[in-house]
Amino acid sequence: MIYNDLSHLARTGEDSIDRDEIRSELCKMLDKELIERGKQLAFLCSPKQNFGTPPREVWAVQLKEARAEWRRRHPK
Repeated sequence: MIYNDLSHLARTGEDSIDRDEIRSELCKMLDKELIERGKQLAFLCSPKQNFGTPPREVWAVQLKEARAEWRRRHPK
């Protein structure tokens, strides 16, 4: 899987993570967009991408929120 421009996920320069803003963005997405964002974030959080080091916190938080939004939309 190849991801070209992931700069919109980085949020560089921010010291704090605005979870409410992330949730708001995710709520506005269609299921297809949410799935794609989740795949991108899962790749960015993978050990392969991070050479075995922990992923950036902002990516991990976004992935957690994307998964929570998916579970909210599609409860078991």
